Amino acid sequence: MKGANNKAQGDKARINDEITAREVRLIGADGSQVGVVSISEAMSSAEAASLDLVEISPNAEPPVCKVM
Repeated sequence: MKGANNKAQGDKARINDEITAREVRLIGADGSQVGVVSISEAMSSAEAASLDLVEISPNAEPPVCKVM
């Protein structure tokens, strides 16, 4: 079906330092829900695992981020 996947090309997920929220709902690399944490704590978790922090639901309150 033509046009079924109409995602804008400039509409990509924010990662690491691109994330602007002060606090986020964090999902760990294993899929476990860590909870609401500061962005610095979320970044530290991602760095400790040598992975990226990806904002997967920016419109949620607070935004949802996952370590991947």
